[in-house]
Parts: sequence; structure tokens; C-alpha cells
Amino acid sequence: MALRILLLVLLIGLLAGPALMQSVQNTPPDQSWNRRPPGAGDYQIVLEVSGRVEVSRFFKPPDALDLRSICEAKREAERRAFVSAEGYLNSLVEAGDRRQFEIQTVQLHNELGQLSAYRGEMAKAVEHFEAAYQLLLSSLPRHPEFANDKVFMEELLGVAWMRSGELENCLHNHQAETCIFPLSKAAQHKLTTGSERAIEYFKKHLAQKPDNLEVRWLLNLVYQTLGKYPQAVPPAYLIPPSAFASKDKIGRFPDVAATLGVDAVGGAGGAIMDDFDNDGFLDLVISTVSACDSLRYFHNNGDGTFSDWTEKAKLADQLGGINCVQTDYNNDGWLDIFVMRGGWEFPMRNSLLRNNGDGTFTDVTQSSGLLSGEHRTHTVAWADFDNDGWLDLFIGHEQTPSQLFHNRGDGTFEDVTQTAGVGRTAFTKGAVWGDYDNDGYPDLYVSNYGEENFLYHNNRDGTFTEVGKQLHVEKPLMSFPVWFFDYDNDGWLDLFVASFVPSVTEVARGFLGLQPQAETMKLYRNDGKGGFQDVTKQVGLDRVVPTMGANFGDLDNDGFLDFYLGTGAPSYAALVPNFMFRNRAGKSFVDVTAATGTGHLQKGHGVAFGDVNNDGSQDLYVNVGGFIPGDSYNKVLFANPGQGNNWISIKLTGTKSNRAAIGAKLKLTLTDANGQKSLRYREVSSGGSFGASSLRQVIGLGKAARVDTLEAWWPASNTRQVFRNVNANQFIEIKEAEENYQLRSLRSFKMGEGAKEAHSPAAHNSEPDHTRAQSEVRRRPTKKP
Repeated sequence: MALRILLLVLLIGLLAGPALMQSVQNTPPDQSWNRRPPGAGDYQIVLEVSGRVEVSRFFKPPDALDLRSICEAKREAERRAFVSAEGYLNSLVEAGDRRQFEIQTVQLHNELGQLSAYRGEMAKAVEHFEAAYQLLLSSLPRHPEFANDKVFMEELLGVAWMRSGELENCLHNHQAETCIFPLSKAAQHKLTTGSERAIEYFKKHLAQKPDNLEVRWLLNLVYQTLGKYPQAVPPAYLIPPSAFASKDKIGRFPDVAATLGVDAVGGAGGAIMDDFDNDGFLDLVISTVSACDSLRYFHNNGDGTFSDWTEKAKLADQLGGINCVQTDYNNDGWLDIFVMRGGWEFPMRNSLLRNNGDGTFTDVTQSSGLLSGEHRTHTVAWADFDNDGWLDLFIGHEQTPSQLFHNRGDGTFEDVTQTAGVGRTAFTKGAVWGDYDNDGYPDLYVSNYGEENFLYHNNRDGTFTEVGKQLHVEKPLMSFPVWFFDYDNDGWLDLFVASFVPSVTEVARGFLGLQPQAETMKLYRNDGKGGFQDVTKQVGLDRVVPTMGANFGDLDNDGFLDFYLGTGAPSYAALVPNFMFRNRAGKSFVDVTAATGTGHLQKGHGVAFGDVNNDGSQDLYVNVGGFIPGDSYNKVLFANPGQGNNWISIKLTGTKSNRAAIGAKLKLTLTDANGQKSLRYREVSSGGSFGASSLRQVIGLGKAARVDTLEAWWPASNTRQVFRNVNANQFIEIKEAEENYQLRSLRSFKMGEGAKEAHSPAAHNSEPDHTRAQSEVRRRPTKKP
């Protein structure tokens, strides 16, 4: 009976529309990631090849508080989707009336192709898509109106064959150069069938739709995999190599993840780079959207190796997690972890994991008052919003009211959302704190997908006022990761908001220098007068990059903050590089993706910057992998080759202020060899909203041999410490209210070659440091600036 009902539903759907594949080609109304709201632009959404829609139809909500039941519910939905489609297809074959059911047969082959792609079984996916395509060809004499559907299937088959080639060459035979765009000779495919067949179908499609930039981009990319780019690309479809060239050369960042044993294969998720056992070496933690896989904790042994401490740390039961971030919520000096779940999916619980200081973590979500199964969460942000010395928590939810929790200081939190006035309902994807008006209290920016963003000004009395539209920082509508940073070192926090426009076409338009048809990323410069200026075009960032994970750091130790964008969308067709942008002295940004070798083609999610090997240069860890089970990939660690510039590494430890020093500020005054003065500013945070960088601040000094003055400002005590003539190229720790900073001797090592040396204060400069601070106490302003 159920089968007959399904057949009737499909037949009714067929009679209601003129085209065979209409339901396949149209954007599904329940898929939030590929919405195109008014005002966001008139752009081409990437072709959907992932199976997410087909599986979601069979999903039954599990117990949102039980992580294991979430795993089982996802597996059951996948199983039921296959059983339904295969059963119905078999019944059509048995019926024998191919003329009556040929249309449904094509639809079911397409559905089974999508489901096989969801699992990563691309040979089966290709088999089903080919069967659907051949049936379409045979039906064209009777149904000429299906000609457009034939062309649609040609792109679909091109993507499926392309992904098949990726699996054979990039995942199963992975090496450091694999999937780094532009593809080097070492990255070319040895098994060529997938790429050759993809070219065949992409050419067929372009013969009918020569203006499809998405297919044109993919065709150029596939030719690269065969080593036949650019010479073999038909001239009409060629995107020239000059389109990908970097203007600045700052050295190639090799992927050393495999060498260090931190190249775990998995799906999308968060990434944290920080020191969880206080041994002076940055560890790595990654989460995954896969509900059946756990967090992974890689301990940095300080000798050029890492150990998997997941089991030892008691994290193996922490299943799933689209994002994660570090904190020290209880001020015990040991970094804790918060895991977010449910983003893009359905309500499920988050986790607060207390660091016990003995290498293990304990789930304290329930006892802390943070346990809930009512929300879909992708972002949280920690800050001490009332300057009482304890980190508070903003949790951004999707399509339910976001929440603000005040830290009571006893291990528990109080929900103060209503009083604070920050509980708006939106499709929230990113949240960050930053004191944009320098009044000593952190403000909150909330990035929403498909609608305007919020900027909550801290009123310093436990309440907030939303001023986003008033200050003209409410765009882009298609927002995702976001951060505050002082990109021009003028002492005022600027605001970067990435756009997530799921369009391969828009990426191609950017390379070709064509005008964007969608919202670009946004850079808002703080004018120092309480407002912001949109300088996106002025600084060279008026490009559309479908950004998911992202973060910032200083690539070349010139003291100006650069950034990395992880890109993609759930579809296998969303094959575009991640992007690296270099900051040119606070005046402009330039794409250095090709020069640095960081243009990974697989999906980029959690991004974290930090000095992994204590050599004074920031490295980059990226949680690479897609949203569906079949789109897993190796994580990457891009090692900074060093630029010959000086640096200083500073750990801040609060006493009256929160122990992790989140929200503390640094100001460095430098003099270069020509006697020119310059400034460097930092506000301590983990960076962007998708990926968590180390709280330890590595600040580039350029050619300056010392810091003339180093000022540290503390939020809870409102005190300022000033240190003079601080030598470059050393590690120091500044504790709130202490007269002297402390030198820290930390081993450095070359990636994969073991520990090599111990840094000491005299290693780079023989003159003594002036470690004694001049402490000042400044009263808080009684009025808003």
C-alpha cells in the first residue's frame, strides 16, 4: 500500500509540471544553506550534488540530549532513503510498462545517484546518473521538452565523474601537494578516467550552454588534474593562468599535517589551536559534524611529534560538533572546550567540557546550567561583558532566540538574555565580542544568514543597544564567519564580515575580473568616532568568496594582520580554492593564495592560527572536509616558512580580570632601522567565529630589534602596565598587576624533525630587558564616549 501511495504522489507531481527534472533542479524550500533572499544579489547557486535533500526526507528527530541517538537517527535516515528508492525502482522494473513509468524511473535513478554520492560511493552514483541520462536520451523523440533536462544531467554527470577522480587520486592516494590550487605536477591525477569522463560531459553541456561559468570553471580545473592546462582547454572556455597569479611572494606554506600525524580524515567541523596542558606547546582539537565520530585531541609533544590523546582525555564520547572553541570559564588556568551542535541541521545539545588539569576533560554542561536540546547552534562567543573577572557566554542559535549567560563564578551560569536585550531570533551563524568604541566594555556583533546582522553596543549596565543598522554594518545579508581586528593598527577595532554565497560562478567571475553579481565580503574600518566606514572596495576585497571557516593572523611578521578563508558548500560541485589574503601595511589586501600554496580545493571549515613549533611564525591549521559522510578529507597544517622578520610572543594571565585575558589589550611602540616610529595593537581573542586561534599573541615587529614600549591594559581592574625596551624574538608572560614580566624558555622545532633549540633572552639580543612595569590605574568613563 505504501508503495502505491508513493507512486501516486510521484505521478501527481509529474503531471503538475512540464519538465521531467523540475523537482531536482529547483532549490528545495527546506534547504537553508542555498537561500537567495531579496537584496542578496542575482547569482547562480551551485548545482546540488550531495544527497542531503534525499536523506533529510526520511529523518526522524532523535533525543536531542543523547549524542548516541543522534548518530543512530542519521544512520537510520540514510538507510530508509535507500530502501525506499531501491524498492520503488525495483517495483517499476517488475511492472514491465516502461513507457508508463520511464519518467519515474529516471527520477529514481537520479535519487539513488544522489544518495550514493551522499555516502561517497561515486561508482554507484555514476552508474545511476548514467542510467537516468540514457533513459532521457531514449525518451527525447517522444518528449522533446526534456532537452533542457538532458543538458542538466550532463553537468551532473560531469561533477560525479570529477568527484570519482578526486576520490581515486586525492583521498585514497593523498600527499602534501594533493588538491592545492593551482595544481602542481605532483598533484596531477595518475588515474585519469574520472577527469577524462568529466571533461566529456562538461564539453557536452557547454556546447548547449557556453555561458555557464560554473561548468567552465570546473572544466579548467579538471584539465589541471590531467596536466593539460592551459594548452588543451578550448580557447572559448579558457580561464588564463594569469588570473590565479599572486602579486606578492612571501614563500610557500607546505602542508606538514601527515608528517606530524595530525592529518585525520573526517568531515566538516571546528578547529582549536592552543595549549591545553600548559607545557608551552600548542595542541590541536577538532570537532566534526559527523554525529557518529568524536572530537579529536592531538597533543603537541614539543619534539616535532603529536600524540592522539582523545581516549586519554576522555573525549571519545563527545560525538559530533559543527564547531568548537576554547575558554577558561572557571579561572583555574586550564583551558576548557565548548562544542556547538545542530548548525544547518536540527536541535541538539551543546557541551561544556571542563579541563581537569590532569589531561582529562569532564562534561559539565548540565551542572553548569547550559544543557538544552531546543536549539540549532553554530556559534558561541566568550567575553566578560560586565568586567567582573569571569567569562560570560553568548550562544547564537539558528531560528530560535539567541542567549546570553552570565557567569556566576561558582561554575554555573544564569540566563540574562531578556534583561540584556540580545535575544533576537535570526539564522545566526557567527558571533564575536570586541570593544569597538574603546570604552572598556566588550560589544557584540552577530552575523546572520539571509538577513541583516546585529551590533549590540554594551551599555555598561548589563544591557545592550542594537546599533547595526544605525552604524551601517548590517550587511552582507548572506553572512557567516566574522571577527573584530585592528587591520590598520590605529588603535580602533575594525570589523570583517564574510559572505557565504554558495556560487561557483561568482568565484569564477572574481578570477576573471568581472563585476560581482552577489554580495561581497565586507571590511568596515573603525573611524575612531563611534562609527564605521565600508572600505571593502578601497582595500581590494570586493570579491565573492563562499566562506565558511575563517580566521586571521600575521603571515609574515610585519605586524599587520592577514586572513584565510575556508570555502565551499555541501555540493561536490562547489570545488573552489580556499583563499589567503595578505595585509599590505593596513592600506590594502592582496590575494596570495597561489604564492603561499594554501589554496586547498576541498571544503574549508574551522581555521586556526598559532605558532605550532615555537619558531616565532604563525602556522595555520584547517579542518578540511565537507558536510556529508562521503565528503571527508584529511586535515591540513600549513607550516610558515618564516619571513626573516622579528617578533614577540606574549602570554597574558589575568588575576582580577579573567584568567585567559580575553578582552585584554596590547599596544606596542616600535622604532625601525630608519628611526621611524610605528604602533601595533592587539585585543586578546581566539579570532573569528568559525575556528579558534591561540590566545597567546604572536606579534610581528618587522625589522625592529626591540619594543620601545609595551603596554598591557586589563579590563576588570582597568589598569595599565608599561614595559620599556623589551627585546625581540622571545617569549614572555605578563601577569596582571605584577611589576615584572617573566621570560619563558620554550623549545622550538622544525616541523617533523624534532626539537632543535631552547630560546633564551640572550639568544637574539645581548642587551638586558627592562622588565619592570610602570603601573597605572585609569578610572572608567562615567558617560558613553
